[in-house]
Amino acid sequence: MFRIFALLAAAALLAACTAASPDEPLAELGEFRLGHNIVVASKMQKGPVSRDATPEEWVDALTSAVADRFGRYQGSQLYHLGISVEGYMLAPKGVPVIYNPKSALIINVTVWDDAAGRKLNDKVKQFTVFETTTGGTMLMGSGRERTREEQMQMLARNAVRQIEGWMVEMHGEEGWFDLREGAASEATGVASVRELSPVPGDETQPAAAPASGG
Repeated sequence: MFRIFALLAAAALLAACTAASPDEPLAELGEFRLGHNIVVASKMQKGPVSRDATPEEWVDALTSAVADRFGRYQGSQLYHLGISVEGYMLAPKGVPVIYNPKSALIINVTVWDDAAGRKLNDKVKQFTVFETTTGGTMLMGSGRERTREEQMQMLARNAVRQIEGWMVEMHGEEGWFDLREGAASEATGVASVRELSPVPGDETQPAAAPASGG
């Protein structure tokens, strides 16, 4: 828990530069097509200086961001994403110039190969995600420039950008999404949606979204 809070506190000084958009040109992900889209937030921690957000709100924000971006991929093989919200900080209104808090999000991610019936990353991949800054937020703080919902949406989109970048890297290095004979185009390899949860032993039934690409 201390590590989560330390990472969130560091977000007050760091931020991304360019806002992520689900409409950016698609990266090279081989035969990837989104199957289950699982987000859980039952064990998340709120940072020491933050607006409030419920687990359900984070589940909705991240599920939508994943679907908007990864639902555009039209490969021939199904892969499932499991995301756990570990911690967050949504910047409140600060004091201009003196204290301009930034927003941040910490998530764990797993990728599941449907045909093989196994995780591609045996160890969860953790991301620390920062919000995008503008001239206004640098000076006044994002809590004055953005609503709580706008902060969450930006963090969710930036999280998806980081996940995609990691997946592109692993596809290039490990061939994660290469074409394979007999790979599934319909969900068959997952016995239970709960298996996809990045939180071992989590009792929350995560929300699932089928592939949006036919």
